[in-house]
Amino acid sequence: MASKGNHAAVSYQNVVVMRHGERIDNLEPSWAATAARPWDPPLAEPGRKRALETGRRLRENLGFPIRRVFVSPFLRCLQTAEELVSSLAAVEEGDSTTGDGVTVDPLKVKVSVEYGLCEMMNSKAIRPNVAPKDGNMRFDMAECEAMLPAGIVDKNVERVYKEFPHWGESDLQAGERYKHLIKDLADKYPTQNLLLITHGEGVKVAVSSLRKDAEVEEVQYCGYVKLRRPIFMKDETFTSGDFDLLTTSGETGVCYSLPLSFHNTTHPTFP
Repeated sequence: MASKGNHAAVSYQNVVVMRHGERIDNLEPSWAATAARPWDPPLAEPGRKRALETGRRLRENLGFPIRRVFVSPFLRCLQTAEELVSSLAAVEEGDSTTGDGVTVDPLKVKVSVEYGLCEMMNSKAIRPNVAPKDGNMRFDMAECEAMLPAGIVDKNVERVYKEFPHWGESDLQAGERYKHLIKDLADKYPTQNLLLITHGEGVKVAVSSLRKDAEVEEVQYCGYVKLRRPIFMKDETFTSGDFDLLTTSGETGVCYSLPLSFHNTTHPTFP
């Protein structure tokens, strides 16, 4: 068992960082031409199916319960969360291909929308021809929350990011945002396992922050990585150890390479 000073770990916290499912504009390139919000595509039908199936696999094989889900306000992420939660918190497990009509138990998991999990706010991630001219994505948080299954939204959660990131952030700034947000959310709920539904770059950062020599080559739709850290009790308060990356390359839809000289004896960690 891990230890910190004279204190043995009383538990472990697990954090899953996941990319959303297939977006419709990648399957139907003409979709954006007539869309009211071309920068915010929904999931394609295969994306919904993949998200639901991924939720079922998590429920059956993850090895620990997810208690809180944090999700980017982009529509494709909200719809991914909807399907995943329909599997993770289903009252009865079914065999439907979408989460429509599935009854969920709100006591099993709580969901919150988090600005900081959003896409990189630059033209590398959002093409200039579809981005709003003023850079304002205009997300109505009440509408975002209404898309999620009834009863599972935790309206008492205070968001880490109080406002939407500004358009024009650099790749480095976005990377720092993802890196610090993962730790900030984990620190807010040290005794709970978390699922963060974000974008491909967020998953890449989850890997590169812990494996600084890693080159992330691919993050598939609904690809995810698992992070774990020990939690200690000291003076009746919780403290934490460092995160480890538990997911090997290609195991869950995230492929990365390491230099041949890399050894698993030391791991760079979140600050």
